[in-house]
Formats: sequence, C-alpha cells, structure tokens
Amino acid sequence: MPHEAISAFDMFKIGVGPSSSHTLGPWKAALRFVHTIETNYTGTSLQSVTVLLYGSLAKTGKGHGTDIAVLMGLCGENPETIDVDSITPKVKAITTNKQILIGGGKPVAYDPLTNLQFLFTETLPFHPNGISFLAAFSNGETISETYYSIGGGFVVKEGEGQSSKDAVQLPFPINTANDLLHWCIKTGFAIYEVVMENENAWRSDADTKKGMLRIWHTMRDCTYRGCHNRGELPGGLHVRRRAADLNKKLLCGETHYTNYDEWLQLIRDKGNSFQYILDWVSCFALAVNEENASFGRVVTAPTNGAAGVIPAVLQYFICFCNGYDDEKIIRFLLTAAEIGSIFKKGATISAAMGGCQAEIGVSSAMAAAALTESLGGTQKQAMMAAEIAMEHHLGLTCDPVAGLVQVPCIERNTMGAIKAITASQLALQSAPDYAKVSLDNVIKTMWNTALDMNSKYKETADGGLAVAIPISLSEC
Repeated sequence: MPHEAISAFDMFKIGVGPSSSHTLGPWKAALRFVHTIETNYTGTSLQSVTVLLYGSLAKTGKGHGTDIAVLMGLCGENPETIDVDSITPKVKAITTNKQILIGGGKPVAYDPLTNLQFLFTETLPFHPNGISFLAAFSNGETISETYYSIGGGFVVKEGEGQSSKDAVQLPFPINTANDLLHWCIKTGFAIYEVVMENENAWRSDADTKKGMLRIWHTMRDCTYRGCHNRGELPGGLHVRRRAADLNKKLLCGETHYTNYDEWLQLIRDKGNSFQYILDWVSCFALAVNEENASFGRVVTAPTNGAAGVIPAVLQYFICFCNGYDDEKIIRFLLTAAEIGSIFKKGATISAAMGGCQAEIGVSSAMAAAALTESLGGTQKQAMMAAEIAMEHHLGLTCDPVAGLVQVPCIERNTMGAIKAITASQLALQSAPDYAKVSLDNVIKTMWNTALDMNSKYKETADGGLAVAIPISLSEC
C-alpha cells in the first residue's frame, strides 16, 4: 500500500465554523474554482456562476452554513484571515444587490435563491459531500468543476491525481498505528519526535514550531472568547450559550482579569478537586463549540464539529497538569495530529461517511494519545489510550437537529473530552502488551461500522434526534 503523506497542518486547519466538511471544505472549493477562472479566463467576461450542492451538503447545508461559505469563497475571502464579524454584512449585501464580486473583481449577477441549488435527492458516487460549480462567459463558453469535501476541510477535485504533498518522501512513512510503533521502536523516538522528523520534509523545525504555536494560539483565543460570550446561538433553535455562565460560576463571580494568563491563574487558584476539574473541562469544550456554532474562528481538530475536544483536553493539561510550556504544547499537538492522520488513512474523519464516531470519536482518540504521552506515558500507552477512547465512541451517529451544529453536537464535545482524559488515565495504569484490542483493530472496526451505518445517521438530519425533535429550518 502506498503511504499517504499528511502533515500535522492538514489535520489542524484554522478556519470559520460551524463545519469543516460543510463550511470550510466548500469555501476552499469555491476559492479553487475562482482560481481556475482567474488563471484561465482573464480575457473573457464572466456572465454567471451557478453552484449545485449534493447529498449531505444539500440536506444539512443551510444549517451548516454551506451557502454562506460558498459566497465567501466566490468573493475570494480567506477563511483563515477574514474578519468573522464582516461575514453577515457581506452576505446581506450579495442577497440585497443580487450580485457578487467574483474573487473581489467585477460584479456578476448572482441571486442565492436561484444560483445556489440544494439538490436534496441527488448524491454523487464518490462521496456524500459533492459540490459542482458552473460558469458561463460572454463568448458562449461554459466550464464546470466538481469537488468533494471529504471531512476536516480536505477537498478533492473530481479527476484530480496525486498532489505534490502526497508525493513527498517522508523519512518515516506511516499508514497504520503499527507503522508508527515500528518507527518508535526502531528509533527510540517518542511519537511527537517521529512526527517532527516527518514535518521536516515540508519545512524547518522552527517553522513547524511557529505554525503549531499559531494553531495553539487560535485554540486558546477561541476558548477564552467562548468563556466570555453570552447570548443565543444563530440558526433559529434558540440555543443559549452556557460556557460564559459556567465560567462565571466556577470563578465565583470574579471578573478582575483582563487576559488569558490572568484568567488561567485564577482557574488554578480556585483549586483542583475532581468535580471542579470535570466542570472546567466541560466549560472549555462548550466554549469552543459555541464559538464554532456562531461562525467564529476555530481550528479543525480534526473537524469543526469536534473542534472543542482537543482544546479542552489541552487546557486541562495546561491548567491542572503543569503543561503551560510552548514545547509541551507543541508536542501535544504533534502527537494528536499523527493519531488523527492514521484514522483518516484507515477509516474516515467525515461524519457524512462515518457518523459522529468519525468526528468526536477521532478527536477523543487524538486527545487521549496526546495527553498520555504528555504525562509520561510510553508510545504503546498513548496508542492504547487512543484505542480506548475510540472503542467507546463506536457507532456514534451524526443526527444534527435542524441540520445545525448545535444539538447534540456541542455537548458531545464535552463527552469526548472527558472520555479522552479517562482513556488516558486507564492507559497510564495499564500494561499495553496485554491489551486485547489494538489501535489498528479499532480503526478497522470503526470503518466497518461506518460502512454498515444507515445513511440517515450520517449528517443528513434524516434520523435520530433530528427526527425525534422535528424542527425544520423553515420553522426556525
């Protein structure tokens, strides 16, 4: 089997909520289509652009902000850097004026009601998250491109071959957990050290560390914002934010801090009883995913819907395990990324392919392995922790009420974070050589479970809580 080269920065992408597969992926696909127009059709006047959404993108696209993401991508906006507060006014202007500046250039007639079509009954064969772009020019020429958003912000163009990233020769090629363990045993390296050596195929150590700290700072800022923003989440379900009130309660109403470091010290000063720590982990996870549901800036970890698990467990490590050190944080993230990439290669990180086990389950496994190694566990113990975390998410369905990434998605991040910590504690007290289930076993089982799972439980809002609580976006 050829080894797929996936960087830690593929697993952790900075973007905008609420969904990596339904928001970030279509946004990036739109950017790529705009690039095609700008590169190959500079001398031809663009007359119209039509976008077709298929499968899961059509069924839950409204709730996941796919329509908004496509508009921003067609405008040429960068999801990493756009001022998130400018998104709503930009969308309103396009809807009101019925025209769009493709790539920020000349205006083109565009009515979201007719130029963006949700094909609820059609699914393309390669992947449930299909999106096609069609453009017509003044000279009568037309072009079309189809993309698939395959989870975690990864986008594949129909008919596209191997990318230059895939062609990179890594010193330690890895497809499976067994591959990773092989290199750890052969070199004596910790998991994060193997990952760092592989990252050198793309960039220097200094650039990798700088990039990982940027990922951490985005997670940190998102958590801090979410712990202080109140109000109601957008979308019409009238879900109220809870993280800010929980944060205030846990701090006994104290508000004399002005930044993250002062807040962190106050958290530490309040003690570290078992209940107190569990409450904080839940608060951290809620904070991130409430920001995600509000079109805030988050990091795919490995997806937006599961973006709160790793930041919550990392905050636990920082607050209660003496982990507030740049090198420790970088190591944590590198280990987590490698576990996530193994799941992507052996199964999926797309809820539209595998249900929520592919999002919350994978993020919990990533966090469990990273925490275990960060607390002094061996490579085998880290992989055992990942296996335990996923084993107890097998079969978890994706059934978002009204197609929004809110119910049950936000609370599931708290559960994933708590399970990750528990899995780490179990692994640290265990002898992995006697484990009955390997990480590769559980990844294979997860994929087989995904194949068996009914499509109505795969991010379509056609089953589970989505129909038990029959609220449609038209009612919201």
